[in-house]
Amino acid sequence: MKVAEKARKLGVLVMADEVYEHLTFGSNPFITMGVFGSTVPVIILGSISKKWAVPGWRGSWLVTSDPDGTLKHTGIAEQIKACLNIGSDPVTFIQVVLFHFMGLFLKFLRKLTRINMLKHTSDILCDRSKEIPCITCPKKPEGSVFIMVKLDLSLLEGIDDDMDFCVKLAKEESVIILPGEK
Repeated sequence: MKVAEKARKLGVLVMADEVYEHLTFGSNPFITMGVFGSTVPVIILGSISKKWAVPGWRGSWLVTSDPDGTLKHTGIAEQIKACLNIGSDPVTFIQVVLFHFMGLFLKFLRKLTRINMLKHTSDILCDRSKEIPCITCPKKPEGSVFIMVKLDLSLLEGIDDDMDFCVKLAKEESVIILPGEK
């Protein structure tokens, strides 16, 4: 609500990247920015490859909530449409399997297997990070497929900063991570 109220006061729209909306677990429920569409214009981005865990399916969509017509009156809606130079129709193979896939997905979603697996994997990653003296996991993730950890450089020899750590880890162990400080 704070984001929507601040955006309303500033007279700006909210663009929400919600491709991971169904990959949440923990005590903080996901709330779509769409519920604040009566407060401020909202554009929401969704993706089939993330939402339904289907790598390679590059289908995505934009959903707008524009109760006062701001997106239309300012020309933003037309600018968005002008950028849609890729066909608005789904790829042929998606048309063939989407109906069948959605039925299977709904059964899968009811069991919440994927979410339980992500939570379990996240728990393992945080717990195992406790075994590495120079790494701490300050807060267990409540969604997504990654964690943020804190690196204690004073416990590492020959490491200048987080970027140096990332580069050397990639070269020596073929593990790719992103730095958080720079």
